[in-house]
Amino acid sequence: VQLQASGGGLVQPGGSLRLSCAASGLPLDYYGVGWFRQAPGKEREGVSCISTSDDSAYYADSVKGRFTASKERFKNMIYLEMDSLKPEDTAIYYCAAFDTVVIGSCTHYGNEYWGKGTLVTVSS
Repeated sequence: VQLQASGGGLVQPGGSLRLSCAASGLPLDYYGVGWFRQAPGKEREGVSCISTSDDSAYYADSVKGRFTASKERFKNMIYLEMDSLKPEDTAIYYCAAFDTVVIGSCTHYGNEYWGKGTLVTVSS
């Protein structure tokens, strides 16, 4: 089982990035998935999660209206489209899959699978 995130980089404030996460050995159709981030000196936080039951997406207040998460079944991948990026979005971003993701949150239960992170730096 492997999750591999990619797409991070340096971007100016107001810019956009698209993160991708490829899953192998794990059919994402049967799992809840999510994007988390950890900034220097801060705890890891859930950015966006897609629930197990109805594929609805939850977004943290700090990214609502700017980030869009999606899951592509045929490619077994998840994405995070990030627009209007701010310096406070700078962090290492991780993708993850879980047995269960509760609707309307990033609360998760059961087995969990994490990819290595990808660094996003928003700076002029």
